[in-house]
Amino acid sequence: MLTRLRQIYEAGGWVLVESAVADLPADLRWLYESDAVTLPQLAAIHAAIGATSMADLAGAVVEHRIGTIPDAGPEVEERIRAALPNLRALVPRIALGRAAAIAEPFLTALRATPEVTWAEPTGSLRRGEDMIGDIEILAPSADPSAVIDAVQRLPQSSRALYRSDRRIYVLSERSQIAVRVPEPSRAGGTLLYLTGSTGHIDALREHARARGLTFGPDGLVAADGTLLAAATEDEIYRALDLPWIPAEIRQGNGEVAAAAQGELPQLVARRDIRGDLHMHSTYSDGRDAVETMVAASRALGYEYIAITDHSQRSAASHNLTVDDVRRQADEIAALRERFADIAILHGCEVDILPDGRLDFVDQVLTQFDVVLASLHDEAGQAPEQLLKRYTAAMRHPLVSIITHPSNRMVPHRRGYDIDYDRLFELAAETASIVEVDGAPGHLDLDGALARRAVAAGATLVINSDCHRAELLDRQMTFGITMARRGWVEPRHVVNTRPLDAVRAAIAAKRSR
Repeated sequence: MLTRLRQIYEAGGWVLVESAVADLPADLRWLYESDAVTLPQLAAIHAAIGATSMADLAGAVVEHRIGTIPDAGPEVEERIRAALPNLRALVPRIALGRAAAIAEPFLTALRATPEVTWAEPTGSLRRGEDMIGDIEILAPSADPSAVIDAVQRLPQSSRALYRSDRRIYVLSERSQIAVRVPEPSRAGGTLLYLTGSTGHIDALREHARARGLTFGPDGLVAADGTLLAAATEDEIYRALDLPWIPAEIRQGNGEVAAAAQGELPQLVARRDIRGDLHMHSTYSDGRDAVETMVAASRALGYEYIAITDHSQRSAASHNLTVDDVRRQADEIAALRERFADIAILHGCEVDILPDGRLDFVDQVLTQFDVVLASLHDEAGQAPEQLLKRYTAAMRHPLVSIITHPSNRMVPHRRGYDIDYDRLFELAAETASIVEVDGAPGHLDLDGALARRAVAAGATLVINSDCHRAELLDRQMTFGITMARRGWVEPRHVVNTRPLDAVRAAIAAKRSR
């Protein structure tokens, strides 16, 4: 594509150029449209170093490889260096939930392809950021052409935009998907380099430089040019005298220094989660019946769950009425007899009203095993008033959990502008549990807020907030990802504990 574009450009075929530019790999298209390079320069850079992504360009700039290309040179290299920070802000980003859904069939197919050693996403998708800049998958193989052919044949690949010996870009659901097929012996270096944020990669480079080594896209290299480690990420970290650093915290926020000092947290993982305390059924705006949600949760191996439908004044399409509470309780009691190997808590997600009251009276709330309290309205009140509403709810002895505290809607609505440090202090003071919500529209608390909550001494719960049984696992995974990005450990999370401990935490709050 780039070679053909250069030929069209030099022949003056501007209409063809403009239509074909749209088929460039996204990062190169944005680089061209930023006026940092011309098409002949872009084609020369690609021909010399095979660059198709921002990560490729950043690595080439650091290693001064663009300055040595005859049709580019030092001036172009400096223009690209100056453009890269702005490009990261300009490249359109898509929400994590949508990106994961687009990538999933590609990952499933690649992992089932015999020629593929393993397959993993890279970049912001692997780090679990809530907004994803690009979707790129690494699939090492000794037979790259077979892998690339397989990608092109997938029903999700509507059109191939770019193809080379070890790389293909396809269009899927109007988004670009890139698949790289490196040599297995060097794939760990590529995965590590493409996963880390700029800050993480810079910290690794500095850590390597202090030991007389160089870290780059191919792996870890000795001063004499010998490739020391490249096959796996773990091998590279070990060669740098570091433990393996989880992908979610490769953000350049002190994780390399913490690893060097032996102070990395043992992050919460899927295997630690014993139950899900926030999900909805057809009693409110859920798609599936209580029985279906219970059966799906049981299949996931949970020890306990809570059915927590929306209360009567919620803006949901359907809500749990006072009359429904007893009917739902009877249904849950019957299900407990049928599903004796999973504990089913009867809960409710109540709304915090503008004056701080809850939208069920205490006589109703006492009938629930667990009460979750939420703000669902947009930020029409001052931050101080929003915090007062949360404070009133947390001081209520029947409220155990504050759900999705920022009430953001990814990617359309920012979270509340409130004093979160005070919110987390109040949670710790009142023994209220703060939720990390895995619903892709919330992802709330995000990693940064989860880290602050833990630092303030608050106890967290990771929930799916699921409205469809088939998404219970995926949304719990998103919640775990957000928590891991916040350096959260199992000891910080109430639903990593046995049911007796969860009941004790609820009872302790109620006794206050």
